[in-house]
Parts: sequence; structure tokens; C-alpha cells
Amino acid sequence: MKRKLTIMSRDLSASVVVFLVALPLCLGIALASGAPLFSGIIAGLAGGIITGIISGSQLSVSGPAAGLTVIVATAISHINNYEYFLVAVVIAGFIQVLLGFLKAGVIGNFFPTSVIKGMLSAIGILLILKQIPHAVGYDNDVEGDEEFIQSDGHNTFTEFFDLSDNITLGCIIISVITASILLLWETKFISKSKLRTIPAALIAVLAGTLVSYLMNYFRHDAALEQKHLVNLPVSKNIYQFADNFTIPDFVGGFKMAAVWTAGITIAIVASLESLLSIEATDKLDPQKRLTPLNRELYAQGFGNIVSGSLGGLPITAVIVRSSANIMAGAQTKISAISHGVLLLISVMFFPALLNYIPLSTLAVILIFTGYKLAKPAVFKEVYNKGYDSFIPFIVTIIAIVFSDLLKGIAIGMFVGMIYVFKSNMHLSMLFTESNNNYLIRFIKDVSFFNKATLRKYLASVPKNSNLIIDMRKPVFIDDDIVEIINEYKVTVSTQQIHLEILKDVHQNLNSTTTNI
Repeated sequence: MKRKLTIMSRDLSASVVVFLVALPLCLGIALASGAPLFSGIIAGLAGGIITGIISGSQLSVSGPAAGLTVIVATAISHINNYEYFLVAVVIAGFIQVLLGFLKAGVIGNFFPTSVIKGMLSAIGILLILKQIPHAVGYDNDVEGDEEFIQSDGHNTFTEFFDLSDNITLGCIIISVITASILLLWETKFISKSKLRTIPAALIAVLAGTLVSYLMNYFRHDAALEQKHLVNLPVSKNIYQFADNFTIPDFVGGFKMAAVWTAGITIAIVASLESLLSIEATDKLDPQKRLTPLNRELYAQGFGNIVSGSLGGLPITAVIVRSSANIMAGAQTKISAISHGVLLLISVMFFPALLNYIPLSTLAVILIFTGYKLAKPAVFKEVYNKGYDSFIPFIVTIIAIVFSDLLKGIAIGMFVGMIYVFKSNMHLSMLFTESNNNYLIRFIKDVSFFNKATLRKYLASVPKNSNLIIDMRKPVFIDDDIVEIINEYKVTVSTQQIHLEILKDVHQNLNSTTTNI
């Protein structure tokens, strides 16, 4: 019971951090998409609550995604009717449910680990580069923009040329305070005290908001303008709040070819981005849990059906929010669901209060998250695996930073495939069972194309059984296969499975034999 309460406490604590990160991103993505601001909030609610409940992922967080911004903005412009566009979002949701029924989630097993890690590091670098201007008060570019060419006419790097002329003293002061609090919470002094149970991000936001309020109250020269603060729509009563929701025009929307085209496009892109994010989230999970990918397509589909039906933007699993969730100490999906509940409560009961939160405080929180995703140790780890992993990793990072998430992933996948086909030509493994004794034998060289098969075999081994993984025959075993086995070794302790790994000295596993 005590353990459950501890997990619940950590989840609720993490949900506050995710809520603070998600709030400006929901608004920023809606603004960049040319949609009503509240549509981003609705998408955040659907992603957090609906998708969070249905999803099999314990740590992933869904909501409006920057990767869909261009597609959504183009669709809204072409359709020229927001009620019709919402029909496209609902159509996309039903297509995703169908894809789940057809078991299309298996696609997620074919993303090389080097590309996934490259995506995570690229997101970390983008968070740092994109949030530095917000941290110093240069808020011309909208929150959540991940593209190289920005809506304000600059690109990711030329934005820095104008920083010196657009620095705001109040934002600098608040950013320094925020960074100081976040660094303080990393020290041993806090980690050994009772304060460690309070999220550092929450303390930082409260401090930043208080400083901003005091500067404004005393009309200090450093007082922030409204453009430097969260800008949440404020409703005076329940009727005005209800007006923020928009019902799709199904009668007119179903008749338009452009609506169907947009719906199919959103379904395909949102599904791919979700599967990518889920794969990346599973890599970050300290417990190395695996998300059922077909169930994830169901969850994303129902989330989009609800979001579109209420007037919201399309949603995907989002790695920025998911990584913030993990780094805040989340243990289960309660965190993702609770962050959606917090979004709902905030927009219903105290939106005006949230509009005092400085964007610079939230920017610094995201910068710290970005550093943890792209810290030097990650580059060193991938480099030590050899050029077959390092080159796709680096190419993916460069491509994402200089284009956008989906284009960058496509380029990284292409380069990764070249190295895969170069290194892996013959693939095979054998699975047998006798009297509760199971054997997985690698009989030829094994590549990441065998990920789905290996995961299927490992999942079919029941509790209280014996498993031997014989890896002695292959000359080549891909890093992805090694990583899956190492992750599996972490999970068998709860399954009472006796695991024995037979390998040669050239194979890079943590130990020769593991008895669990």
C-alpha cells in the first residue's frame, strides 16, 4: 500500500510539470496552425485524458504536435472552413482505429535504435535552440515551433542575430531565478531533504510568477508585457466557456474531397509520429516497458475522434511532453491523465491566474529538459557502438535540426537502411519449447529486422519457466537485438523466469549468464 501511495505521489508530481510544459505548447501550436487558440487546449485535454486512458503506454503523453503544424495550417487554408476541417480530424481518428485493427502498429518495430536516439537528441538540441530566445524575452516565434524556417521570417540560427536588440531585463532576471532553482534541486542537499518530493519546475514557476507579478505591481522598469506571459483564453462564465467548443459540420464536410484528403494525410503522419514517439519513450523508460503498438493506434484514433468532435486539433504522442514526464519521475499513466485533468480545471476555473506565468520560466524548464535529452554522454554512447550506429544517429540529428521532425526522420531512416542492408543480409532465429523449457537460438546473423520476431518470442515465454537464448552461432548481432535482450533482463525479475544467455566473447551483453 505504501509503495502504491509513493507511485501515486510521484505521478501527480510529474503531472504538474507536464501540465506546465504542455500549456504554452498547446496554445503555441494552435497559433502556428492558424486555428482558434482554444483548439490546442481541447487537443491537450483529449490527448491527456482520452488517449491516456486507452493507451498501453505508462509514460507517453499525447497532445497537439508541432510536426503536424504545416499539414494542419495548409488543410485549414485549403478547406477554408474550420467546421469542415474538424471533420477531417474525426476521419483521421477513425482511420487510425482501423489501422490498429489491421495491426499496422508493427511498423514501429522497424525504426533503428540509432535513428530513435538521434531523434531524441535532435529534439533536445531544438528545445535548447528554440527556447533560448524565449528565455531572454524575444518571443516573436511561437511556442512549440520545431521547424528550421520560422513563422517570423528567421530560421533557428538567424534568430540569435537579433537577440541583443530584443533582450528584456525582466525575462533575464526570471530566467536566472528559474535556472538557479532547477540547479539547486539537482544538488545532494535537496535530494536528501523532504523538499525533493516537490517538483523543481513547480517551485520555479511559482517563483517566476511571483517575481513577474511584483515587478508589474510596483511598475518596475523590468515589468513584463503581456506578450512575455502565457496567454490563455479567459471565459467570464460557463456559457462563454462552452462557446470555446466547436461542433464539426459533418453534412458539409463529408462532401468535400479536400476534407477526406486532409483526414487521410493527418492519419498517416500522426500515426507515424506517434509510433516514433512511443518507441523513443520506451527507450527512455527506466523500467524498459514495451507499449502495445496496435493498441496505441486505437488510443490515438479515439483521441482524435474526441478532439475533432469538440473543436480540437489533431493529436499524436509527443516526445517533448513524454520526456518531461519521465524526467519528472512519472511511474504510470496516471501522470498523463492527471495532466489532462489539470488542463481542464485550469481553463475552467482560473485561466486569468495562469496568464501571470512568464514564458521565460517555462523556456528555462524546457532548456533543462533538452540538455538531458542531448547531453554529451548520449553521443559518446552511440559513438562507442561504431560508425554503423553513429552515422545514422548524426545524420538524423542534422536533418531534423535543419528541416523538421518528419523529414529528418525520413532522411535518418534512409541512411540507417543503407547501413542495415550493408551489414545484415542473412537473418534467422529458432524458437522451441519442451516441458516449460524454452529455447531461442540465433542460427544466422541477426539484424534489427528481427526485432518484432524476437519481441514476440520473448513475450510468449510464461511465468515460472526456463529460457535459454543461444547466441553462439551468429557472427553478427545488431545493436538493436542486443539492446532488446538487455532490456528483457531487467523485466524478468518480476516474471520468475530463469534466464540463461549463451554467447561468445565477441558479443556485447552485460554478462554471460543471468539467473533470475
